[in-house]
Amino acid sequence: QVQLVESGGGLVQAGGSLRLSCAASGRTFSSYVMGWFRQAPGKEREFVTAISRNGAYTGYADSVKGRFTISRDNAKNTVYLQMNSLKPEDTAVYYCAARKLIYSDYPGSYDDWGQGTQVTVSS
Repeated sequence: QVQLVESGGGLVQAGGSLRLSCAASGRTFSSYVMGWFRQAPGKEREFVTAISRNGAYTGYADSVKGRFTISRDNAKNTVYLQMNSLKPEDTAVYYCAARKLIYSDYPGSYDDWGQGTQVTVSS
């Protein structure tokens, strides 16, 4: 099990940028695939992006391709989400999640979740 703490959310105007961070506890961070998901009011939690254990592979939802970038620093037990060209429809609570070994973009396959950080994009 790994404990996850997100930070970096806030209020930004459309077209602006934010960088989210997710700090993980424990000494086995490099054995976890890390993902970012989001949930808007009245909607289901959805996949945003994920990164493989060594960072060699990343995947993105079509809605964020070309605007969002996921990265990780295994030495710092941290995963990042750089969000550029933000749109009002990106407004949601963003969650960091971890799962062992195998890459997945399915939320139900992730075992550990952070508490979430609010991102609000004004028009």
